[in-house]
Amino acid sequence: MILNRTTLKASLDTQNCKTYIFIADRGESDTGNMSGKPKLHYFNGRGRMEPIRWLLAAAGVEFEESYMEEKADLTKLQKDGSLLFQQVPMVEIDGMKLVQTRAIMNYIATKYNLCGKDLKERALIDMYVEGTTDLMGMIMYLPFQPADTKEKNLALIIERATTRYFPVYEKALKDHGQDYLVGNKLSWADVHLLEAILMAEECKPDVLSAFPLLQAFKGRISNIPTIKKFLQPGSQRKPPTDEKFVAVVRKIFNI
Repeated sequence: MILNRTTLKASLDTQNCKTYIFIADRGESDTGNMSGKPKLHYFNGRGRMEPIRWLLAAAGVEFEESYMEEKADLTKLQKDGSLLFQQVPMVEIDGMKLVQTRAIMNYIATKYNLCGKDLKERALIDMYVEGTTDLMGMIMYLPFQPADTKEKNLALIIERATTRYFPVYEKALKDHGQDYLVGNKLSWADVHLLEAILMAEECKPDVLSAFPLLQAFKGRISNIPTIKKFLQPGSQRKPPTDEKFVAVVRKIFNI
């Protein structure tokens, strides 16, 4: 792709999977990451990048990471025009610099055929992903909350998981009668749900005790070779958020 100046374009509409891409000014040519692997720019922790790591791993895609450890690391990306909205996560892939978590994941899901075979399947996948995103968001922010509210918020997470979200997926699996949430093959929704289940189990190990179909689902999806590899020690999967990660984020964003 030949570019002389920064280009903004809504470019992808395969199977109605739309995403917005940001191609930064790179002179006369834009070759992206020279290794050919996607390069992820974020903190060395879960946050909003972790679902992106999961999706790439599930698709069997190797990727590199560049971690921000100081405010200067974020400032550099902002000043060189890499961040469309001045924030991360950002992923370099296919000669582009993609920002906004949902847009990045839309691109990956479409590129690697994880977004369903038609518009109806895509709509179901989107709904399921939005639900797990809501639940994971509650868990993601828990370590950043004041100590005197954590116990109350943890209880709310468990209540929402077991009464609002997991019953929906249990019923979906029962009604669909297949190994996957949508269609008869792995989709973004399955990957996202497994990630949400494991995060919820970190909050309460027996959170799936009343959901036998989700227990079986967890076992099936965890044993898909690419996902099984990602779940092994030493992979690029990040551990639960700890005080060190919280401190780095607070330092960079002055919070």
